[in-house]
Amino acid sequence: MPNYSKNDVVLVQYPFSGVSVQKVRPAVVVNAPHVSHDLLVVPLTSKTTSLLKGEFVLTDWTLAGLNVVTAVKRGIYTVHQSLIIKRLGKLSHADSQKIEVALKEWLGMS
Repeated sequence: MPNYSKNDVVLVQYPFSGVSVQKVRPAVVVNAPHVSHDLLVVPLTSKTTSLLKGEFVLTDWTLAGLNVVTAVKRGIYTVHQSLIIKRLGKLSHADSQKIEVALKEWLGMS
């Protein structure tokens, strides 16, 4: 099983209610290295209008391996590595700093 690193942009099979339906969506790995097979990810979206406080459009979305303008969505999910289809790229330094600030804001740690 491949290893994924913090700030990797990945394609994830998200299970939805009832676990019978799955959708493939991009996400960013946000956890530090650990021994678990579970990853903490933040979802990404191409719907960049009506973003909530703390959500933002990636500055360097093409460098992250994405095909369209993409925003970080407010949310933190735990997924097993087996739900990762592939690694698309990695966030730029500027975007990784923005996601750190957003995570602290969302969790009330700023």
